[in-house]
Amino acid sequence: MPEDYDYAVFHQPNGKFPRRVAASLGFTSEQIEPGIAVTTLGNIYSASCMIGLAAILDIASAGDRIFMTSFGSGAGSDAFSFRVTDQLGGIRSGSPSVSDLLADKEYVDYATYARHKGKIRL
Repeated sequence: MPEDYDYAVFHQPNGKFPRRVAASLGFTSEQIEPGIAVTTLGNIYSASCMIGLAAILDIASAGDRIFMTSFGSGAGSDAFSFRVTDQLGGIRSGSPSVSDLLADKEYVDYATYARHKGKIRL
């Protein structure tokens, strides 16, 4: 049941999909918004659930329950139910948060990107 979970993460090919799926299953925006990364990163395909989970683990507390599913990602679907333990604090303290990593970005124009990818040679 959605009310059994503190957080939920869904496949995120765009910003609308996880919100629509969450609402149709009875999850609230408070449960899913901490794990929405697509609006900052764009569609990161199969990594979207894992990035969302990492973002939630940055703020979760011991005892919190997290539901994660790749529902709607195409070929198949897996669902996971996690309960956060008190060991998370020690693990979390040694790593930058997802929000810190997302804040450290540089926007480039298409020409710069194309040169970097070897699509344009001077």
